[in-house]
Amino acid sequence: MRALVAALLTLVCGCASGPDLDVRAAKGTAREHPSSPSTTAGTFERLNALQHEAGALKTTLAVRAFYRARLADSEGGLHDAIAQVLAATDAELGDYDAAVRRFPFGTPALRTMPALPSATDFHAADAVDAIAALAASRRIVLINEAHHAAQTRLLTLALLPRLRAMGFTHFAAEGLDERDRDLATRGYPLDSSGVYVREPLYGEIIRSALRLGFVVVAYESTTVGADADAREEQQAHHLIERVFRPRPQARLFVHAGYAHVHHQTGFLFAEPMAMRLARMSGFEPLSIDQTMLRPIDAQREYRDYRALLTRFAIHETRVLRGRDEAAWSLQPAHYDVSVILAPSESAIVGRPAWLTLGGERETVPIDLDLDLGHFPCVVEARYDGESARAVPADRTVAEHGGRQQVVLFLRPGKYRLSALDASGRGIFERELRVDAARQR
Repeated sequence: MRALVAALLTLVCGCASGPDLDVRAAKGTAREHPSSPSTTAGTFERLNALQHEAGALKTTLAVRAFYRARLADSEGGLHDAIAQVLAATDAELGDYDAAVRRFPFGTPALRTMPALPSATDFHAADAVDAIAALAASRRIVLINEAHHAAQTRLLTLALLPRLRAMGFTHFAAEGLDERDRDLATRGYPLDSSGVYVREPLYGEIIRSALRLGFVVVAYESTTVGADADAREEQQAHHLIERVFRPRPQARLFVHAGYAHVHHQTGFLFAEPMAMRLARMSGFEPLSIDQTMLRPIDAQREYRDYRALLTRFAIHETRVLRGRDEAAWSLQPAHYDVSVILAPSESAIVGRPAWLTLGGERETVPIDLDLDLGHFPCVVEARYDGESARAVPADRTVAEHGGRQQVVLFLRPGKYRLSALDASGRGIFERELRVDAARQR
């Protein structure tokens, strides 16, 4: 059965091992002072008890309903923790806007307060092109994500073919479970391949890396109850042992959460994985942040995010480069490059338009007529030839009964389309063929 999706690495305080959880002091705001260790431990203990109970449920829809009910009855740190779990669950179900709205925290307090870059000294550049250029001389590239915000997975997906063509050999994903020994042979992830990997765009990242010929590496700490320091150390150690020890000439691309990619302390209780990896390997990684400058809501966004969008006329994913082509960073002591993610300027049947992946995926409307007892239901498409346990290519939720239309975003090809209710009962299953649009 599906385990609890416990979200999201702390930017302000440390976390226990296992799935990341952000446990800041106050709901909805960024604070300099994290929750106390005793408060954090208590939150994890209560959340773990709920996780055990939710583990008996059959579907992600049932897990979502379970935590919605618990959220209404909770307060304080536990309320915030459950809200994070729900945000990650919404993302897993393909309800990406709801995931971002539900997450209880905004951007954290900065460790330094840089002046805004000027339009005379910097220009906006395509993020894929700029990062590929910056990575040309590097052996290690690290990029982070916000675990509940699937938009922070798009750039990794776009970078994979560019970095592979440049000679990068290994791709390491924080979300992978090392117990999935058959991943490379199978060629696609299952719902048991890792907590975050169950989200469709993360599944696309893993498929793409395998298809391109990367050696895909799981590197998470495997020690139950490891503290923040032990977790960061073990992550770095696993990367050394699984990448550079067997292949000293390897080039490594790492997709991680939040401050794991930082090359200085300050946002974690422990020295980040990236610092340790640099010391162990002797290579200085290129560290990329895309969690700070992204759309959430006006009360929680980085205070100058909208000003940057306006100043540099940003409508796509961009980085800022100076006259010498050096990249701009919001926190240069901690990471090398700040990525600016643009808001989705349109929605397609309630889903963000960036799900088209720049035109690589077609918009596929699905007509439904749901009787009483058949809703909410999840509608999902799996690639033809993959198992029923494969992470879907895309999925979305139909919340209400009656006639309605939902939309999936799918590459041209053959799929198995299905709909299931919260109990796991199948509503329908049929083949689906998606043709490339004749005109764009």
